[in-house]
Amino acid sequence: MAAPKLDPDQTLVRSCQEAPLTGLEGPFRDLYDRYKDRVYNVCYRVTGNASDALDASQETFGILFRKVGDFRFQSRFSSWVYRIAINASIDLKRRQSSRRLASLDAIGEGSDGSRFDLEDERLEMPPEAASRHELEAEVQRAISRLSPKLRTITVLRYIENLSYEEVAETLQISLGTVKSRLSRAHAAMDRELSPVLHKHYLG
Repeated sequence: MAAPKLDPDQTLVRSCQEAPLTGLEGPFRDLYDRYKDRVYNVCYRVTGNASDALDASQETFGILFRKVGDFRFQSRFSSWVYRIAINASIDLKRRQSSRRLASLDAIGEGSDGSRFDLEDERLEMPPEAASRHELEAEVQRAISRLSPKLRTITVLRYIENLSYEEVAETLQISLGTVKSRLSRAHAAMDRELSPVLHKHYLG
């Protein structure tokens, strides 16, 4: 019988658990450096923009450093980190949605609701780069339109390249549920992206 696979983060996490919690230094710095890009990427894909991704990432690491001492390796450490990042991102979007609903009455009738569109930067790009940038933005918009459950499973499987088993462990759901949600996400993404792909590759 094969020995259980050692969590690749176990040694570093043990060092963090044994170190005094005095800030982002020592093994905590190493843990941050190991996960900062992955956490930001997940937060960006779930929230849909850089500012929210930074806020959710900061919240993720705050929770991580406060609670790392409680981690007992009953799942992979990476699964736990992803779960914290996803929950932080979804919670942030829910809070924003509640604030928007509460402030609707404060919008003046004279406001046209216009805003500067950051994607206008594509006008200064070469045509090929602008087209690629526009397509990437459309893919992110399509992901952002998915429900939180379908969005997170899409990000973990296709952006972070987690296996079905790792996705199931991260979200604490069955393999059957993983496959069912991915099937629904595929259908939704197909509906969103078919016109875009036709424009870019057939138009």
